[in-house]
Amino acid sequence: MTDRKNEVIIYTDGACLGNPGPGGYGVVLKYGEKEKELSGCERLTTNNRMELTGVIVGLKTLNRPCSVTLYSDSKYVVDMVEKGWLTRWKANGWMRNKSEPAKNVDLLEELLHQLNRHQVRFVWVKGHADNPYNNRCDALAVAAAESCRAKG
Repeated sequence: MTDRKNEVIIYTDGACLGNPGPGGYGVVLKYGEKEKELSGCERLTTNNRMELTGVIVGLKTLNRPCSVTLYSDSKYVVDMVEKGWLTRWKANGWMRNKSEPAKNVDLLEELLHQLNRHQVRFVWVKGHADNPYNNRCDALAVAAAESCRAKG
């Protein structure tokens, strides 16, 4: 039986103004009736790094193991986990195939660590559509990226 006290919903998104360029992530955590928003940026990054960072930050924020449903509009992130690519890449020495190394290995290793802490189910949502939480994450990510760009 699942402990409903430890059920969390996380929405994440990443944005990049240029690829590479200034980037940001946005996260909304929902725990019962409580919601928490998080965002941050990097001055020079890629969109995929920001998508991964949003997921990692959301999971790292949880102070005990939880059952998590994580919504992302990044097929890259969702498919990497749900289709088993992440564990296969690690087993193959961080190679996506015989000639192509995986990118962002530092973040992939941290993601695996977080996935071992929590029971996580990833759900893909269409970006810039009618999901208010995904849209909020997008707004947080873009605002964070713009703040990094403004800082120069």
